[in-house]
Amino acid sequence: MLIIDNLHTSVGDKPILKGLSLTVPAGEIHAIMGPNGAGKSTLSNVLGGKPGYEVTGGSVSFRGEDLLALDPHERAAKGLFLGFQYPVEIPGVSNVQFLREALNAQRRQRGEDPLSGGEFLKLAKEKAALLQMDMDMLKRQVNVGFSGGEKKRAEMVQMGILDPTFAVLDETDSGLDIDALRIVGAGINTIMRAPDKAVLLITHYQRLLDVVKPDKVSILAGGRIVETGGPELALRLEAEGYDAVMA
Repeated sequence: MLIIDNLHTSVGDKPILKGLSLTVPAGEIHAIMGPNGAGKSTLSNVLGGKPGYEVTGGSVSFRGEDLLALDPHERAAKGLFLGFQYPVEIPGVSNVQFLREALNAQRRQRGEDPLSGGEFLKLAKEKAALLQMDMDMLKRQVNVGFSGGEKKRAEMVQMGILDPTFAVLDETDSGLDIDALRIVGAGINTIMRAPDKAVLLITHYQRLLDVVKPDKVSILAGGRIVETGGPELALRLEAEGYDAVMA
């Protein structure tokens, strides 16, 4: 589904990704772990199409298409979802308004009819229930006054409503307490664990992987994937640290 081949990326004059290669097939949840500054967030931002990241070499294929040739809204309409490490606040815009506009914009891009207000509210209630979030929360302004855990749960509701084919989740466990971690992890499993979907899950810690249970784990260090293994690799990292495992 996603094939990254020898990807090189710079921010300003500083090279960040230095020949990163990775393949994530349909049906797989693939976790990326690595030390600070390794390039994990850079990878997520490049896949999402965030401005300011210059691709200087390599390629990214998504469902057989050149992902890097698409604008961010086109990537989203093709089925790519990016979960932010720090979800932004949008004062003056309610979650319901934002999510309905986002979903219908993607549906129009794909040549599908937009959902009516009633159809959308039914869908929103269903997806919010998966994350144990009531509709009063969705009527509030996007992330304004939300705790860290509420922001991440709201973002997972957004993922459920948009129903992407491929999700790039950048440190979704950041700022979550134990209960919120379980809820968010269960939401990822319910929404994205399917034969025709895939996830690239970026995290620092084993605790989220205890809930989501990835199929593969890769270590990103120095701008490259330096090792890939099964879930046991994350356990080794938790027990021994990056230096010991990579040595």
